[in-house]
Amino acid sequence: MTEEFLTPRQVADEYPFTLSQLGTWRWMGLGPDYIKTTPSKAGRIKYRRSAIERWLKEHTVSHREAA
Repeated sequence: MTEEFLTPRQVADEYPFTLSQLGTWRWMGLGPDYIKTTPSKAGRIKYRRSAIERWLKEHTVSHREAA
């Protein structure tokens, strides 16, 4: 299976995040892992779909009753 890479716009279109939220998380060191293709401030950003899915799973709160 080939890894799928998404731009921040694609992530915002497909997941419950805004572009602003993604940018703030990157600046704060939070949110899903991402790839920055150039070192400059204006570098292009890509997200692996698997990283987004993993981040969502790690931040899912479950209120299951203890057995």
